[in-house]
Amino acid sequence: MPPKAAACNRARTVRFMTLIQRYLLRQIALPVVAACAALAGIGLLSQSLDQLQLIVERGQSLGVMAKLTLLALPQLLSVILPIGLFVGALISLTRLQREQELTAIFASGVGRWSAILPAGVLAGAATALGLLTTLVLQPWAQHEARQQAFEIRTDLAALLVEEGSFVQGPEGLTVYVQKVEQNGLLKNLFVYLDNGKTVTTWDADEARFGHADGVPVLRMGHGSMQRYSKNGVLEYFSFDSNTFSLAPFTQSDQRIRYKPSDLFPSELFNPSPGLIKDVAPQNELRAEGHSRITSPLYALAAMALALTAILGGGYSRTGYSARIAKAAGVFLVLRVVGYGVTAASAWNGWMNILQYLLPLAATALALWALFRQLKPRHSRLRPLIRTVRSKFA
Repeated sequence: MPPKAAACNRARTVRFMTLIQRYLLRQIALPVVAACAALAGIGLLSQSLDQLQLIVERGQSLGVMAKLTLLALPQLLSVILPIGLFVGALISLTRLQREQELTAIFASGVGRWSAILPAGVLAGAATALGLLTTLVLQPWAQHEARQQAFEIRTDLAALLVEEGSFVQGPEGLTVYVQKVEQNGLLKNLFVYLDNGKTVTTWDADEARFGHADGVPVLRMGHGSMQRYSKNGVLEYFSFDSNTFSLAPFTQSDQRIRYKPSDLFPSELFNPSPGLIKDVAPQNELRAEGHSRITSPLYALAAMALALTAILGGGYSRTGYSARIAKAAGVFLVLRVVGYGVTAASAWNGWMNILQYLLPLAATALALWALFRQLKPRHSRLRPLIRTVRSKFA
C-alpha cells in the first residue's frame, strides 16, 4: 500500500475512533446529568420544605426562602455527584450492552481502554467539579447562609410584628399591629413598655422599621404617648412624627457561629486560636479539610464500579441485575466506611491517610477486576484432562 494511502487510512481510523468516543461520552453523560438533576431537585425540595417555616414563623419573603434553598445546593452537590454518576453510568452502560452497541464497537477494533476513556473523562470532570464545589462554592454558600440566618434571627421587625396579635419582646416590650402592608408599612400600631419602674404606651396610625446612625428604630406617624410620672400624674402628648429607639432591645453579644463545614480550606488546615475555641478542635478541622478533598474522589470509584458491573463479564440475555446489585452494595459500603473514617480522623490524625486510600484503592481494585475478568482464564489442568481423555477414547 502506498505511504499516502496508508496515512489516509490511519487518519480515517483516528477520526472514526474519535467519533465513537464522542458518541459514548454523549450516551453516558446525558443519563448522568439527568440523575444528578433529579437528586438535586429532591434535595432542594426537602430544603425548601425546611425553609418554609421562615415564611410562616418569621414573616420572611419567598425571595429569602429561595435564596437559602439555593445556598444549600453546593453542599448537596458534594453528596449527590458520586451517586448521580453511579446511577447514570449504570443506566447508560446497561442500555448500550443490552442493545449490543458495545459489542459492535469492540468488533470494529476499538480497544478496551479506548472504550472506557469517555467514562473516565466524565468521571474526571465530575471529580473536578466536586473539588470546585467542596473547596470554593460550599464554604462561600455556607457563609452567606449563616449571615442570612443570623439577620433573620436578629431581625426585630420579624420578631416583634405579627399581624393581628400581641407579641411580647425583650425587656418588657409588647407590640401589636393591626395590618402589615406589602411595602412593610405598619397600620394601627400599639406599643406597650414596662421597664419595672414606669409603664409607657404608644399608639400610631402608621409606622415603619428603619435605622438611624446604625441603630434600629421604629418611626411612628400620627400618634400619641401616655405615661404616668413619678407623682402619679398622667403625661400625654400627641405627635405627627416620632422615632422610638430599639437599641435597648437588641442583644449586642450575639454573633454568627460557624461549623467546620462552613470554613474555607485555609481556615481548616491553618485555624486560628479563635476558630479552635469557637468552632471545633484542630484535629476535627483538619479531618474536615481532608474530607473536602477526598469526597470528590468517590466519583472515580463510582464510575469504576459501574464499568465493572456491566463490562466485567460476558453478555447476559437475562440482564445484569445481580452484577448491579453487587456493585451498588459495594459502593454503599464504601461510602459509609468513608464517612466513618472521616469521623474517626477527628480523633486519630493518622487516619486521614485512609481518607485518600479508600476511594483510590476502590477505584484501582474495580479496574483490576474489570480487566481481569475480560482476560481468558487458562487452567493448567485442562491439558492433563485432554491427554487422559485421548488415551481412554
